[in-house]
Amino acid sequence: MNELSNGMIIGLIIGNVILIAALSFGISRLLYNNYIKQQKNKATDLIQTAEEKAKEVELEARAKSLKISQETDAEIARRRMDLSREEERLQKRRTELDGRMDRLEQRESALNKRQSVIDKRANELEKKFEQQVLELQRIAQMSMEDAHNELLAVAEKEAQADMARIIRQIEAEARAEGEKRAREIITDAIQRVASEHVGEVTTSVVPLPNEEMKGRIVGRNGRNIRAFEQEAGVDVIVDDTPEAVTISCFDSVRREIARRSLERLILDGRIHPAYIEKVLAEETREMERDLQEAGEQAAYDAGVAGLHPEIIKKLGRLKYRTSYGQNQLAHSVETAKLAVVMASELGADVEVARAGGLLHDIGKAMDHNVEGTHAAIGAEFCKRHGVNVAVVNVISSHHHETEQESVEAVIVEAADAISGARPGARREDLEQYIKRLKALEEIANSYKGVSQSYAIQAGREVRIMVKPEDIDDLASTRLARDIAKKVEETMQYPGQIKVTVIRETRAVDYAK
Repeated sequence: MNELSNGMIIGLIIGNVILIAALSFGISRLLYNNYIKQQKNKATDLIQTAEEKAKEVELEARAKSLKISQETDAEIARRRMDLSREEERLQKRRTELDGRMDRLEQRESALNKRQSVIDKRANELEKKFEQQVLELQRIAQMSMEDAHNELLAVAEKEAQADMARIIRQIEAEARAEGEKRAREIITDAIQRVASEHVGEVTTSVVPLPNEEMKGRIVGRNGRNIRAFEQEAGVDVIVDDTPEAVTISCFDSVRREIARRSLERLILDGRIHPAYIEKVLAEETREMERDLQEAGEQAAYDAGVAGLHPEIIKKLGRLKYRTSYGQNQLAHSVETAKLAVVMASELGADVEVARAGGLLHDIGKAMDHNVEGTHAAIGAEFCKRHGVNVAVVNVISSHHHETEQESVEAVIVEAADAISGARPGARREDLEQYIKRLKALEEIANSYKGVSQSYAIQAGREVRIMVKPEDIDDLASTRLARDIAKKVEETMQYPGQIKVTVIRETRAVDYAK
């Protein structure tokens, strides 16, 4: 009984399981079929949507294609029309060119005919000209070449006369206008600068309190004077001059140091080699300070700033340098001021003219130690210490040793001449003055055709009388320039020298 109940239970369970399984399969099958049906519906919808979009794209593409086709047809039609018009224009131009070619051929044919006639007439004229030339040569008894040379000589003589007349006319006009303007500028510059200083001369004569001081300066067996000369680098001349000794040295600064030292030794009274050496060393240091101060003061007076300390020091050395009795430092400052006034009047670079005028003679502070002219030495020194290139050219060219590259160089040259040539600026002794006058007259008399020459106005002008039969008007102009050039090359002189050539013809007859 129990076994039967267990078998029934198992059978029921198995039947339930089978039933559940069948139900589950049926439900799963139903769900699957529903899912498949849904997916098919979605696929169908997507296909329909895609077909609709494809149709829309196709329609849009067809519309665009149609539009492009229409635009293309329109462009082709326009270009065909343009080509047609261009072809018509070219055809018309071709027709015109053909007409021109025909006309040119006709003209060329006519010109060829006229050229033939002209050539024929030219040949006839040439033959007639040759016949006339031969006839003229027969009549004049002169060859063609001789006649040609005679005509050239006459033409050259007339051209020279015209040239001399034109030169004189231009020079007269330029002189009238230029002298007026230059006189105004120079007068204004001199009045505005109005230099108050006079030519300062560095003396080398030291006064003594008594004659016994000469013996103390010389010392036992000359030991004091030898020590002084050796240490100072100067020569001390003890002669018969009462209560004075003379110090001689080519270096003005060393001479000034020696003069100060000797005056201090004389005032102190202690004169022996050791003390001489000490005093000279102290005065040398004092002189260095004085040179620096003098250079700075000169730069300040001239209005030039930013100079190298070495340039300032060399500039200060010019305080003890003179030229024809004129103090060179004062001359440099005066030149700078004159150059500034003239540069401002002429519209030139005032600063270049100012610096060039102040530094133009700086080479004179070194020319006793360095070989070369003071212009070249000064230019090289300033270039080495950073001075402007334009100012360096002003320095090197103020005596025409190099080419003047700017109007400021000409202005500084003129200012230098004005400062040196103004009344009272410079002086020279009688012997040099006489030698200069004789040299002027000798230079003038050395030229052919000069009858007499006279140096006048203290050597600032030379007047030359020429023989009128040997020197014509044109030759007189050339002679004045040649003599002026030779004077510049061979002589040293302050300011400028005027060369005047006088040619006159005199007719003399007697009443009997």
